[in-house]
Amino acid sequence: MPVAIDLSGKSALVTGASRGIGRATAEILAASGARVAVNYRRGDSAAESFVKETRAAGGEALALAGDVGNPEEARQLVRDVVAAWGRLDYLVNNAGIWEEDEAGSGDLDVWDRTFAVNVRGAHVVTDAAIPHLARERGAIVFVSSTAGQRGEARHSAYAASKGALISYTKSLATELGPRGIRVNCVAPGWVETDLTAAAFSDPETRAGIERTIPLGRAAQPGDVAGTILFLLSDLARHVHGEVLNVNGGSVLVG
Repeated sequence: MPVAIDLSGKSALVTGASRGIGRATAEILAASGARVAVNYRRGDSAAESFVKETRAAGGEALALAGDVGNPEEARQLVRDVVAAWGRLDYLVNNAGIWEEDEAGSGDLDVWDRTFAVNVRGAHVVTDAAIPHLARERGAIVFVSSTAGQRGEARHSAYAASKGALISYTKSLATELGPRGIRVNCVAPGWVETDLTAAAFSDPETRAGIERTIPLGRAAQPGDVAGTILFLLSDLARHVHGEVLNVNGGSVLVG
């Protein structure tokens, strides 16, 4: 018999949640009974739409504007969740950018922007959340990437930032486990989102991508969101410091 995941009474913050993996994660957490705060930098209408739909279904949700690349705005997200609901149980660090950079170009701007959002932003939100998560014996999930495991040509800043999240996950797991906070990471491969729409819009490129995936297709955002739900739930209560691959078998690291 299937085991239902019931997150009633729990509160979650999902960064970068107006679309793609973040939006799908917010939706599945809300469907499981959690109160969900969705952070967005752009896409306020999408975030507000999620809030409206969740409330119409009897749930609780907040839309929180903020750029995690700005430390004060990142910290404010946590303060707003705790002010609204009095607790924070789950944090999903999903906000990220994916920009092209060419080795040897000498251009530091992409690296600075990428690390400000993908790494420092995730750190600042997490650091602000830890005191609250410790009280609730909460859980954190970072959204990394296969790029952080194997690298990615012409996207070295992105790959390096996602690799940093994997190391950060393992470091925090060692430190925060004794405080009752579980920390894990998902590493998606190709996922059909707005971020990858240009690549998938070309039939030849799509076919080439799909040939590299043993399951024969790219992931949908919900495929990753379901994995995140599992890692946050009590079904994964003894899973800690793990990098869970969601890539259809395209990168066989474990």
